[in-house]
Amino acid sequence: MQQNMSTSPTPRRGKIKCLVWDLDHTLWNGILSEGDQVAVAPQVVEVMKALDQRGVLQSIASKNDAHFALERLRQCGLDAFFLYPQIGWGAKSAAIATIAERLNIGSDAIAFIDDQPFERDEVASVHPDVLCLDVGEIGNLLAMPELTPRFLTDESSRRREMYVLDAARSEEESSFTGPKEDFLAALNMIFTIAPAAETDLHRLEELTARTNQLNTTGYIYSYEELDALRQSDDHLLLTCALDDKYGAYGKIGLVLIEKRPRAWTIKLMLMSCRVMSRGVGTILLTHVMQLARSAEVALRAEMVLNDRNRMMYMTYKFAGFVAMEKTDGVEMLEHNLHRVPAIPGYVELRTL
Repeated sequence: MQQNMSTSPTPRRGKIKCLVWDLDHTLWNGILSEGDQVAVAPQVVEVMKALDQRGVLQSIASKNDAHFALERLRQCGLDAFFLYPQIGWGAKSAAIATIAERLNIGSDAIAFIDDQPFERDEVASVHPDVLCLDVGEIGNLLAMPELTPRFLTDESSRRREMYVLDAARSEEESSFTGPKEDFLAALNMIFTIAPAAETDLHRLEELTARTNQLNTTGYIYSYEELDALRQSDDHLLLTCALDDKYGAYGKIGLVLIEKRPRAWTIKLMLMSCRVMSRGVGTILLTHVMQLARSAEVALRAEMVLNDRNRMMYMTYKFAGFVAMEKTDGVEMLEHNLHRVPAIPGYVELRTL
């Protein structure tokens, strides 16, 4: 097996998770506030639908009257494509920040398209990692590698729908007045952990390339590497899925463990940011701890800390992992497995 399959981090690819559209002279022709009979060109609709099928989310940052702009989008049959549209008279950099916060993604995962150089420069001055595009790039969007996933998965075509369900969950949570554990119990969550199957690999490759925040090392593995790892006697590749009363989240996480006779090492553990507040990262880690204790081996974990994944570092720390050593930016942690927490009662855990 190639060394980089289990130990070497691969530089992260800059995939775009959300394309933010301007409206006037960009998404549609003309200026709505000046009374123009604006219309969306068929080419733009084609691009929007293709990106939606690829799993690229879309939103709006426009200086317009929100009521009239949203009504025009409804008349065009396009309003459902846009998550958390920001339509008003404020700075578009602020709109971008709000969209990123609502979607729980980094600004480096956002592209912004606008016909006005001033607006692109204003966004770039505040968010230099946003990919700013001129309206003339619309015809090239579908060919851009940043907007082209290597594989299309079931989660890709359902991603917008899953974010809409997440919004419904968030709305219920914001109005819930009891303890958080009671809210989580009310969701009727079922968390499933299973060895990765060949049919999971496209999605798992996508997760390693797309997940930034809840990611312990940032290592990226190709389909071929993941396929070899799942069949290796020296590795354990687990994937997990989550369902609740609103529906399925899909495959939302994985853990890769390198198995040695006396010690197991977690090479990568990640979770989709959509489940950040559900506590399932800790549950996955607890399950791995239980497996290692049953196998009577030590449990270690690699951690490559950056300014985005500190929550995963704290997950390890709160679980009882302690630092051993740090080499070339990779910190090795270890758990003594004397005390392994129980699975919380607000979720049903299924293991296959």
